[in-house]
Amino acid sequence: MYFYTTVLRKSAGYWVALCLENGLVGQGINQEGAIKQLKEAIASFLEVYKIEPDIYYAPPTIEELHEFLAVEDTE
Repeated sequence: MYFYTTVLRKSAGYWVALCLENGLVGQGINQEGAIKQLKEAIASFLEVYKIEPDIYYAPPTIEELHEFLAVEDTE
């Protein structure tokens, strides 16, 4: 079983979940929806990674994380 660190924030009326280990994101109308989409993205990525282990992935940089957290919600 894998465990991931996730950051959630609201943006433009949607919730966005960012995985700090691999930089994947999910989006939903609520927090649960965003986390569900992120889990699906991670599962899809891991399936492809089994076949193509040379696929590059990386956690977000500090600058990218700062931008993710600093963008103001327009609502």
